Amino acid sequence: MSRNYKFHNPEGVYFVSFAVVEWVDVFTRNEYKNIVVDSLQYCIKEKGMEIFSWCIMTNHVHLIFRSDKGQKPELLLGDFKRFTSKEIVKAITDNPRESRKEWLLEQFEKAGARTSNVSKYQFWRHDNKPIELWSNKVIDEKINYIHNNPVEEGLVFRAEDYVYSSAKDYAGEIGLLEGVIVVL
Repeated sequence: MSRNYKFHNPEGVYFVSFAVVEWVDVFTRNEYKNIVVDSLQYCIKEKGMEIFSWCIMTNHVHLIFRSDKGQKPELLLGDFKRFTSKEIVKAITDNPRESRKEWLLEQFEKAGARTSNVSKYQFWRHDNKPIELWSNKVIDEKINYIHNNPVEEGLVFRAEDYVYSSAKDYAGEIGLLEGVIVVL
């Protein structure tokens, strides 16, 4: 892995994107997105994650965050990904309305079989590509990129209309996550 894609500064603000294996569109169901939202909320309240911007797309998540309790950002993100991976796979397994259940589980199992540190299912890709954000200009660029992702994908006309992102917070409304740090 390139030196450019590592967490070097434990107190830095980072932009990360992480995707579902094979870029599978899992987050077409709100119950799976809600697992991510609930986990982010837990990380804010209990693990010292400061979130500046976030968005859940159909097959990936964007996040601008930092760790404020001395925990290394890579460990915080790793805990988050491990927990959500297990919870989402369990939710898919237990969901009687999931028409793609067998196919999804097969994709996660195939990905897990290719990775030595995964016991059965791999949900998230291992790459996060963390980029430390070093200036207000770069932070603003990444926030705009994150919030405009659903607009670019044709999911909404206005960024603040997309429920599963922090764009509402930046538009002066109340979003799904409590404690998002709005940078103006």
